[in-house]
Amino acid sequence: MSLTAVSIDNLGFSYPGQDKPCLRNLCLEIGAGERFGLFGPNGAGKTTLMNLMTGLLNIQEGHIKLFGQEVSRHQLSIRKLFGFIPQELSFYRELSPVENMAFFGAWAGMDKKQIRDKTTELLEVLGLSEVRHKQVEKFSGGMKRRVNLAIGVMHNPRIIFLDEPTVGVDVHTRHAIINYLKALNSNGTTLVYTSHQLSEAEDLCDRIALIDEGRILAHDTLENLLESHREEGLEGLFINLTGKKFRDN
Repeated sequence: MSLTAVSIDNLGFSYPGQDKPCLRNLCLEIGAGERFGLFGPNGAGKTTLMNLMTGLLNIQEGHIKLFGQEVSRHQLSIRKLFGFIPQELSFYRELSPVENMAFFGAWAGMDKKQIRDKTTELLEVLGLSEVRHKQVEKFSGGMKRRVNLAIGVMHNPRIIFLDEPTVGVDVHTRHAIINYLKALNSNGTTLVYTSHQLSEAEDLCDRIALIDEGRILAHDTLENLLESHREEGLEGLFINLTGKKFRDN
């Protein structure tokens, strides 16, 4: 029997002043070691779901467990299980990559040697060694994305949540980030990923869920979903299940 990385049961969430709930009776399981994609139009509830899984929002209804631990009850131990790469850049812009990683590594409970060794490894892998002591605020958008990624994975989390990790970057940076994520996954790290880059998603994800109006519309391997809905790619499947109305207002 395979281990479950994420278990969501009857999850409900509403923002103050909203007429409709953002998420309602949502149930989902993600197996350990999967490369799982979560997709849907703007306002579907993807980022809210990410924020609930990582404890940034408090659960109002239902339950979320990471590797069997209830997110709402085990904040300290849960925090060490996951890494989170948010859509909004999350670091101190006035600091260097080394200084940022020292701060966030200590926050994650790493000792000085672990921080030093992991910082050296990640900056080399992500092509940031030569700028390790420069202020991040002077970096290009792609370099900032790579710093964001390095901070999120430096404590060797068992599961990584990625909310639009390659937004606004060039093709070389996108390629580097996706290849690094695949390498982490090959060593057992679970990936939970959301993006509007659907061609990228097809390359990265082996299982997906399509969400709209706070509900799961479809959940299976990409291959099975394409076959059952007679579509050739994720973009066609996305339009088929969520409709053609504009969602960016």
